[in-house]
Amino acid sequence: MDQTNASALAADCGDYCRLLAGAIAIVIAGGDILQTYAEMWKGAFGGMYFFTNTLARATPIILIGLGAALAFRAGFFNLGAEGQMVFGALSAALVGLYMPGPGWLVCIVAILAGIIAGGLWSVMAGYFDSRFGVNLLISTLLLNYVAVLFAGYLVAYPLKDRSGSAAMAQSEMLDNSVWLPKLIAGMPLHIGFVLAVLAALIIFILLKRSVVGYEVRMLGGNPLFALFGGVKRGPMMIGAMFASGGLAGLGGAVEILGSQYRYIDGALSNADYAWTGIMAALLAGSHPIGTLMAAIFLAALQTGGMGVERNTEVPLEVGAIIQAVLILFISARFTYSFLKRRKGTKTDGTAV
Repeated sequence: MDQTNASALAADCGDYCRLLAGAIAIVIAGGDILQTYAEMWKGAFGGMYFFTNTLARATPIILIGLGAALAFRAGFFNLGAEGQMVFGALSAALVGLYMPGPGWLVCIVAILAGIIAGGLWSVMAGYFDSRFGVNLLISTLLLNYVAVLFAGYLVAYPLKDRSGSAAMAQSEMLDNSVWLPKLIAGMPLHIGFVLAVLAALIIFILLKRSVVGYEVRMLGGNPLFALFGGVKRGPMMIGAMFASGGLAGLGGAVEILGSQYRYIDGALSNADYAWTGIMAALLAGSHPIGTLMAAIFLAALQTGGMGVERNTEVPLEVGAIIQAVLILFISARFTYSFLKRRKGTKTDGTAV
């Protein structure tokens, strides 16, 4: 059996195992398998409102996934999407609240502020790596806690909305002139989804058709060859990390401007956008268009799980179980690839 057929067979087995894992969870919860999967489909795509709700939920996941995919393709493991998204969202909310001017201009500047804030927060981790040798995985992961807790402090004390009897740690509501316009009146889908699709197309073309994209792929695929080819790792890391963090920051900004209309402490973290986006990038093998589709699929699992909980006795965590099985298969695939490369190195020896 050749490698292509083996990969296709493994993918089919993975699909069946994910469905089987979901079915087992449904049976344990006391539900009907076919009815539960039907309700999951209806909750995600069973009507215009549910369909647009799924796409709206997928929007920040797509942008975060694209940022992670871009960093992964360059060979840098950026696990700081949560903190970058939070700072992007907070910056967009502050610009939306305090910048004077017409609503459309404030909205554009808020989006740019989200991109810059997320990008700079990501670049800090890249600088620590290139200048001091701090492990990128550790620094990006730990900076998530700094960003989330700092943003939570701001909206719990100096920037807290004290109007009415609200006790939540949140900023004031943005004026509706700053909100992102809806694509369909009365539906949750906003123009941020268009930005996410455009970002996926631009990154795909950039990686395939540009010199910078070739250098990114070369650095990620074979760092030693890239070094001899004249690619400078330091500047490439700073650029890739800024773009990756900027996309995560954009994801946070469009969520604030298009859906939540204020920064609420814990709302973005509890929705699990960041880790779902990273999962989408891994599931798609860091392919931009694949990341777009994987993000929509994962968002459908989440919105479909809500429909299941509304209409059956099965809890929405059945979608989380399917996602967990996805993570296991992704981990198994990476482990297999690592062991295969290691075995090949021992067999073929090292180049001099």
